[in-house]
Amino acid sequence: MALTVTAAYGNLDKAINAFDELVSDGFAREELFLDRESNQVKVIAPETVKREVEEILLRHEPDRIWDRPYHIE
Repeated sequence: MALTVTAAYGNLDKAINAFDELVSDGFAREELFLDRESNQVKVIAPETVKREVEEILLRHEPDRIWDRPYHIE
């Protein structure tokens, strides 16, 4: 099952840095979303890489991280 892992940051610079690190680590841009208005990074990923995604996001000191099942509509 795929998940959407979301991290909310206190400022845009942290969100951009997290997004850039995910890209550098090989995550496909099509599976990443940077919301510049809410300073959030969202990652669509299988459960098998959830821990890796969270480790990267946590390096940039988010205020909050959560995940939800990803549903294609």
